[in-house]
Amino acid sequence: MSHLSDIEIAQAVQVEPISEVAAGLGLDPAYVEYYGSNKAKIDLRLLNEMADQPDGKLVLVTAINPTPAGEGKTTTSVGLGDALKRLGKKTVIALREPSLGPVFGVKGGAAGGGYAQVVPMEDINLHFTGDIHAVTTANNLVAALLDNHIQQGNVLNIDTRRVVWRRCLDMNDRQLRFVVDGLGGKANGVPREDGFDISVASEIMAVLCLAKDIEDLKQRAARMVVAYNTTGQPVTAGDIKAQGSVAALLKDALKPNLVQTLEGTPAFIHGGPFANIAHGCNSVTATRMALKLGDYVVTEAGFGADLGAEKFLDIKCRTSNLKPAAVVIVATARALKHHGGAAKADLGKENLPALEIGVTNLLKHVDNIIDVYGLPAVVAINRFPTDTPAELELIEKKCAALGVCAVLSEVWEKGGAGGLKLAEEVIRAAESGGSGFKFAYELDLPLREKIEAVAQRIYGAEGVDYSAAADKQLSELEQLGFGALPVCMAKTQYSLSDDPLKLGAPKGFRISVRSVKPSIGAGFIVAITGEIMTMPGLPKIPAAEAIDVDAEGRISGLF
Repeated sequence: MSHLSDIEIAQAVQVEPISEVAAGLGLDPAYVEYYGSNKAKIDLRLLNEMADQPDGKLVLVTAINPTPAGEGKTTTSVGLGDALKRLGKKTVIALREPSLGPVFGVKGGAAGGGYAQVVPMEDINLHFTGDIHAVTTANNLVAALLDNHIQQGNVLNIDTRRVVWRRCLDMNDRQLRFVVDGLGGKANGVPREDGFDISVASEIMAVLCLAKDIEDLKQRAARMVVAYNTTGQPVTAGDIKAQGSVAALLKDALKPNLVQTLEGTPAFIHGGPFANIAHGCNSVTATRMALKLGDYVVTEAGFGADLGAEKFLDIKCRTSNLKPAAVVIVATARALKHHGGAAKADLGKENLPALEIGVTNLLKHVDNIIDVYGLPAVVAINRFPTDTPAELELIEKKCAALGVCAVLSEVWEKGGAGGLKLAEEVIRAAESGGSGFKFAYELDLPLREKIEAVAQRIYGAEGVDYSAAADKQLSELEQLGFGALPVCMAKTQYSLSDDPLKLGAPKGFRISVRSVKPSIGAGFIVAITGEIMTMPGLPKIPAAEAIDVDAEGRISGLF
């Protein structure tokens, strides 16, 4: 077993120039825009050129509810892609871009791990091709135009107490969650309460990831609600004439980024909306491009299947007419023991009673994929050295009782070679067709019924309670004509419920919706449950403290 860190492994591998990776996909050089020798953007004109090409098979990788023990979803996605390639399938991977906040905070990077990584991992985890900076700038341009409109006479009669557009920054900085700005007298703006979100929580990021082209991007940007006027009517980014300049700032960010794995498998890494606030999937343009270029496309959705997969299926697939051929649900024995009540310090010890309780979390997600969505599922057990045969056998038996195959994955240690059995099972599942893909709810239902469908069918809740504010907001949104949009649930990632302490597969709980907000540009209504943070803070010992760069420009400490 390797004792090298992820960054040491990545830096030791000699990878092909990105021009060779692009050529292997059959890309005309006219569509490839190089960012140095190891990353490139692909021109969106390619989608029009390949419109008549058949799509490959789409494989969604999701997971159990995350725990401090880790599940390895991105690592599994990368290793599965490499394994499919080893089996002779023309494979493309499509993943999200990491945010700088978690990279410098507690979670670390998001480029996989061990021998299942995408590279250059330092670039991917830091500035990459500047997409998130473009999102930040576009978001803050809208904020500047909005406050300038108020300052210059406010002909739209914007109620400064009901400005809902916040500024953003791609960094965990709790100090900026709530601020008062416009201080210092008349020349310096109109004083009002304001605040910052992390950039990947901006509606601009969701718009970028769901837009199919530049015209769609402009139309979505114009629909974004930024404030309300004194009569309670929404004011949009189109009303302050922001959409053209927003699109100009995002024209290059809209193009998917091409990189590769350690084994040379092509990977698009593009877009990164938060999964517990927005829809948590990489861009539609990257997924569609990958499907035109590959026989198999491996993609992932953020956090557990109750958040990322639900939104991938009910929002992204509905918006873009995508249909997964199979779904992989990643779990570890360690994480399942945590769900069963085992202490983090004891997760390396065999504990079948805790595992028996915790495995219910995995089984609920499996049941949702098969019964609610009608899709074939495969369980990937991300193997750790401390896993015992008895523990692995228990997981396999529980999955088999639901008619699902559980396969050991050893891609962290062995790369694609450690995922061959998983890849074979994924191919079998993808070719089986399932019972027929369906959504968790239909769009013609009232907003409350859509929220309740997700809470009851996906989370297992008994019902939903609405605060007085949320109840009023839902009625207002339906009166404004937004009732036919899908819902995007903002919920803790750690539990199927809205209480992060309720692990496993809790019963007898209710979901509490405390507020509701429109993301009309993105095309969904956000229902906020529990204490969801749109601007995280740094931990007591941030990951940033261990990151360094030497005189040759070689970075260390990233993970």
